[in-house]
Amino acid sequence: MKRILITGGAGFVGSHLCERLLNEGNEVICLDNYFTGRKSKIVHLMDNPFFEVIRHDVTMPYFIEVDEIYNLACPASPIHYQQNPIKTIKTSVLGAINMLGLAKRTGAKILQASTSEIYGDPELHPQPEHYWGHVNPIGIRSCYDEGKRCAESLFVNYHESNDVRVKIIRIFNTYGPKMEPDDGRVVSNFILQALQNKDITIFGDGMQTRSFQYVSDLVEGMIRMMNTTDDFIGPVNIGNPTEFTMLELAKNIIQLTQSKSNLVYMPLPEDDPSQRQPDIRLAKEKLNGWEPQIDLQEGLKKTISYFKEIISEN
Repeated sequence: MKRILITGGAGFVGSHLCERLLNEGNEVICLDNYFTGRKSKIVHLMDNPFFEVIRHDVTMPYFIEVDEIYNLACPASPIHYQQNPIKTIKTSVLGAINMLGLAKRTGAKILQASTSEIYGDPELHPQPEHYWGHVNPIGIRSCYDEGKRCAESLFVNYHESNDVRVKIIRIFNTYGPKMEPDDGRVVSNFILQALQNKDITIFGDGMQTRSFQYVSDLVEGMIRMMNTTDDFIGPVNIGNPTEFTMLELAKNIIQLTQSKSNLVYMPLPEDDPSQRQPDIRLAKEKLNGWEPQIDLQEGLKKTISYFKEIISEN
């Protein structure tokens, strides 16, 4: 049994990770300040004697004895991370410093949940890990993009200067049950609009692309990365390489929900990437052949069922 700390453990991805690691027989400590996390996502785990929940902000130091740390704490959707951009940068940078300090003191292995956003609006497609990115450092999205880029730098430097055992993954668009209805992500937006027969909002011409991975595939990749040997630190792309346009996604969801929604077009937000697709060859090589197992149709059906329950409860 390992003692595992998950920052942002009451969030969308964090709550799935808590559940998986508990089911594997570990002791899990969930740390969250509930800025975007929700206690409702983890309440079903609270009867487990090996699960602990702590309200804490990672911008402040935290002291505990653990074997592993998954550093997930940070708002991850534009609507949330742009709400308080200074807080977002502090969470990424100070949170990384505090958790790396904890890992250094305890000898714990620590994984950084970085993001495909560090590639910005990419000029190289698909995006391999050696690509440095094309990011506007003062744009509306920079609080998240640059915060995560700085966190990666901190992880590498703590590893090289202090021998901290670090792992870095870059997460591409992820969806599934436990997403927040108001998080502004395209999958949740489209599903909710379709289920309520409202107009589906397409930003730009709808030809920008994304690659969508189901949350269980991400969690599997995270755990495999944590279990790699200490000499491999990453970064590693974790995402689904199958690419879809926003129009394809919208039409797919309309069909699956049998919705009467119409498509409406709105101006494209500032610095919105035109394309995003992971090169996952390194993940396949280093993570025991990891690759996504849930295709978009199957994943959307599960996510639609979840949001149907959310709507019926309200």
